[in-house]
Amino acid sequence: MPDDAAAARAAAEEQSAFSHPAVDPDSTAAYGDHPDQVIDFYAPRGETVPGAGPVPLVVVLHGGAWRPPYDRKHISPFADFLARRGFAVASVEYRRGAVLPGQGGEGGAGGPLAGRWPDTFDDVAAALDALPALAREALPQADPRRMVITGHSAGGHLALWAAARHLLPADAPWRISGPAPLRGVVALAPIADFEVSDKLGVCGGAVRQLLGGDEKFAERRPYADPALLLPTGIATALVQGRTDLIVPQAVAESYADAAAKSGEMVGLTLLEDVGHFPLIDPAADACAVVAEEIAQLAW
Repeated sequence: MPDDAAAARAAAEEQSAFSHPAVDPDSTAAYGDHPDQVIDFYAPRGETVPGAGPVPLVVVLHGGAWRPPYDRKHISPFADFLARRGFAVASVEYRRGAVLPGQGGEGGAGGPLAGRWPDTFDDVAAALDALPALAREALPQADPRRMVITGHSAGGHLALWAAARHLLPADAPWRISGPAPLRGVVALAPIADFEVSDKLGVCGGAVRQLLGGDEKFAERRPYADPALLLPTGIATALVQGRTDLIVPQAVAESYADAAAKSGEMVGLTLLEDVGHFPLIDPAADACAVVAEEIAQLAW
């Protein structure tokens, strides 16, 4: 259990990250018929960008343990922060869990479930496949050839997974024939290794819920666990707070170790005195570190 000081600091970090009002996008486009199958677009603005012409496209996948209370609105200040840094930004919504009578979840019986199988994965795959065409319409300033995907927590998992679709089992409906056209991945406190996350009880057992419970966990892990989908051949950086009480440092370290064993080097930036939420908090220094990590891959 965390001590009182650590818990108080984590609570203050969360409060700060969620204190910013949601930022409306410049436009929104649908990639499917479900209300959650939409992408918000933020045009680059504010600060001068290096050189002239098109700018990199940053794809943002929000976190929230794949659970329904957390949608893309909470990460919109972070998307706006990146847009003000000169990036074109696409913030992806996707179907998350449901609140069903008698089902376990973060709130106990009847509480919110983590994710939907296979809908959550269907949506992320469909959004990434549709994105180049949608971005050309919504963000003519964007250069899809310089696309970086970033995600926080559960969104960090989805970002790593999206970059590994060419490594999925042959019968996976989301498999693609070759590496995705990405300059890189920047995963923020990602739920990157399902075995370690499950052992640590990350987000109230969310990874086991995401895969359909105890009876499906082992069977579906090869289709969903980034730590089993390596090497991707795509430049990947992880950013992790050392004092993260929600997704502990050990999860990112385990993924980085698995990548190294596969012959792939993954960057791992560990931030001192930083917990889970400063990585997406425009008021926190850690958010600027994240923007620089993205810039190093995108430009």
